[in-house]
Amino acid sequence: MELKILLLPGDGIGVEVTREAEKVLARVASTYGHRLSVTKGLLGGIAIRETGSPFPDATRKLALQADATLMGAVGLPEFDNAPPEKRPERGLLAIRQTLQVYANLRPVRAYRALLDSSPLKNQLVEGSDLIIVRELTGGLYYGTPRGISGHGIEERAVNTMVYTRAEIERVAHVAFQLARKRKKKVTSIDKSNVLENSQLWRRVVTEIGASYPDVKLDHLLVDNCAMQLVLNPKRFDVILTENLFGDILSDEAAVLAGSIGMLPSASIGDRRPSGAWVGLYEPVHGSAPDIAGQNKANPLGAIGSVAAMLEYTFGLIDEAKSVTNAIEEVLDSGQVTADLKPVAVATTTEVGDAVCAALSRRVVPA
Repeated sequence: MELKILLLPGDGIGVEVTREAEKVLARVASTYGHRLSVTKGLLGGIAIRETGSPFPDATRKLALQADATLMGAVGLPEFDNAPPEKRPERGLLAIRQTLQVYANLRPVRAYRALLDSSPLKNQLVEGSDLIIVRELTGGLYYGTPRGISGHGIEERAVNTMVYTRAEIERVAHVAFQLARKRKKKVTSIDKSNVLENSQLWRRVVTEIGASYPDVKLDHLLVDNCAMQLVLNPKRFDVILTENLFGDILSDEAAVLAGSIGMLPSASIGDRRPSGAWVGLYEPVHGSAPDIAGQNKANPLGAIGSVAAMLEYTFGLIDEAKSVTNAIEEVLDSGQVTADLKPVAVATTTEVGDAVCAALSRRVVPA
């Protein structure tokens, strides 16, 4: 198979972790006999520096031409006080909208080797294995009107949370379809006790759930969900929620994995005629400019995003499993970065090399 990938390293540690992810992707391609074609583009702060735009037209064209896009992270302190249209994060929102990737999948797994890395008690974390399905192109992040107006005591800010029935239906279908391949349970998260938006969300999800009689559906208010994630995380299988709640809850869920650097994500849209999902893949963590260039960032979230890409966009299940198995082997070896194990620290490059070596040991070339 030909794998046409757009690589957008972005800012800060994004450059370092995507370098290791690309290395692993190349090892998978050569081992299994695929043809890998990688194009690189600009997104975020580096794009503003070089083109004046966080999402240049050239990057837009490359993203539409690629089979899948692998990203690093965006954001730099120098743009913290820039107007909204000149902030790196605007590029991230723009590429999601361009590709119409409306469902963000964030798997969270408690690896046995990392139980002591979590701040939670081992017996709470052990066995946790869930996936958060976050609606990605609606809600507060995209709704209008929005903005800051007025002066002095009259200055005010407005953001608008908007969801249509169609937006809720399509992301709900993704969640239920994923649950059918897992433990057959969906927990939908909202704030329906006070928000009309959430009342529509709950009603539509309930209607969609009726067409999946083999999947159990329950509902939780977002504040209760936040508490249950740290008190009883094993109660969850697939968590379905809107954009803002999903953003916050998925970062909280990082405590189950031991570090936010462990979390991959897949943002998917409509299926192509082949059945593959249009996909945008990235680790959950930010650009961490304080450690950028020091070869100490954890690349496993980015490498895990490669596994997600292989599975969802290309349908290469064996290849995806080989990557996740290699990640687990490296974790078991203790050759990890400082966010996971302050003693016996490995560099970003060493972790990427270790994953590649594990792949070579585990996989017999076709």
